[in-house]
Amino acid sequence: MPLIKRSDLPALLDQKSPELEVQVFLFFGERFLCKEAADLLQEKLLAGQPGAVHAIDGDREDPARTLSRLMSFSLLPGRQIYRVADTRIFHSKTVASEIWTKAVSAFQAGRPGPAGKYLQGLLQAVGMKVEERGTLAEIPPAEWRNIFDFDKPSEPLDWADKLLAEAEGTGPGTTAGVGERFIEALDKGIPPGNILLLTAETVDKRQRLFTYLKKKATVVDCSVAAGSGAASQVEQKEILKELIQKTLAGFQKKMEPQAVEMFFERVGFHPVAAVVETEKLALYAGDRPVITCADLEEMVARTREDALYELTDALGKRQIGRTLTLVSRLLEQGIHELAILATLRNFVRKMLIFRSLQKRPSPAWRSGMNARDFQNSYLPALKVESEWSELLQGHPYALFMSFSKASEYSCAGLKRWLALLLDAEFRLKGSPLPSRLVLEELFLTMLKGAPKLSGKRESMVY
Repeated sequence: MPLIKRSDLPALLDQKSPELEVQVFLFFGERFLCKEAADLLQEKLLAGQPGAVHAIDGDREDPARTLSRLMSFSLLPGRQIYRVADTRIFHSKTVASEIWTKAVSAFQAGRPGPAGKYLQGLLQAVGMKVEERGTLAEIPPAEWRNIFDFDKPSEPLDWADKLLAEAEGTGPGTTAGVGERFIEALDKGIPPGNILLLTAETVDKRQRLFTYLKKKATVVDCSVAAGSGAASQVEQKEILKELIQKTLAGFQKKMEPQAVEMFFERVGFHPVAAVVETEKLALYAGDRPVITCADLEEMVARTREDALYELTDALGKRQIGRTLTLVSRLLEQGIHELAILATLRNFVRKMLIFRSLQKRPSPAWRSGMNARDFQNSYLPALKVESEWSELLQGHPYALFMSFSKASEYSCAGLKRWLALLLDAEFRLKGSPLPSRLVLEELFLTMLKGAPKLSGKRESMVY
């Protein structure tokens, strides 16, 4: 059967589609969207007839036991749906690197529980049991590469060994060979009335079981393009609009178009958060049928741009306490640590470019230049000669304030800041240290040697 897109599922559910006559369903991709789509199917399968749902946690699942239950005749009346959330039977060495990255990200975010589950999934993907493995730190690099199919991290792995030790004896069964057993069992036939419903965030599409299910079962793709590219942003916004409209329909409300754009800016692509925030807005609106931008201003947290701008302002003013408080607030609001670094990098880069332009002999920048001279003389001349035209757009007074701020820095100090930001990025991507700790150390180091001018000479102030 062809792969079904999540957006096509509602139409299929409204008609007698052959895709609904099978006994095995797989939903893979974005976790919340998988759950939502599986809920729709489950409701359809149980509509107007008796049945029961047997929920199975994929983090604790023994695939062999799941298969045994699926192949057994039930004494209960009606359809018996065995629903496995976050199944790992589609994990393999091919996706080991992706699982490891998720484990590191969860640990850095201060979420040891999910990090431990990802680590268990990593071992399960390569057919290794927790109690058999020894310690990850002891595995030689060459053997690590052979086992996990990616290079062994250079950072200490004590944190991972500790989480796995705490999970010893509580993990799921191994998935080694389980795919072949599922295929063999499904070829023999599932007892009538038994249905297997699987959701998975990560799958190896080259795995034989996945290929088999694409032909013999119904597979729904709930994945969403990641990143900040134009195509990704369009897809993410469309999904977000769909979630908003569906949530508000239950309250008999709508959201004005401008408010939808503002909502995306403030919440970002986080489906669970989008639904929660939409429900808050609907309750706040009361009897009013339309949710406005004013409602968002009141109920939804400040924009990421506003909060990040406030952070750069605090950094520029060397306000250590305020800087650390804002970093903590941004992380609590769910803004990714790499997004914080990207904003700071853009700020420092802009300051460095403006400071370099000021050092040119023509047009001449002078200390104490007022806004009128900047707008009438300096800025027009700079636009004629400068190759940085994209940075010279915007309101003249805003540019004047940025140039005035840049004049307080030294080029050498700003370059040092860029080097520190790059080092912090490497640590966030490859170190098991919590992201909050990495960012706090970064800002303390940056502010220890703020790139301010000292007198008439360009020198670092420590």
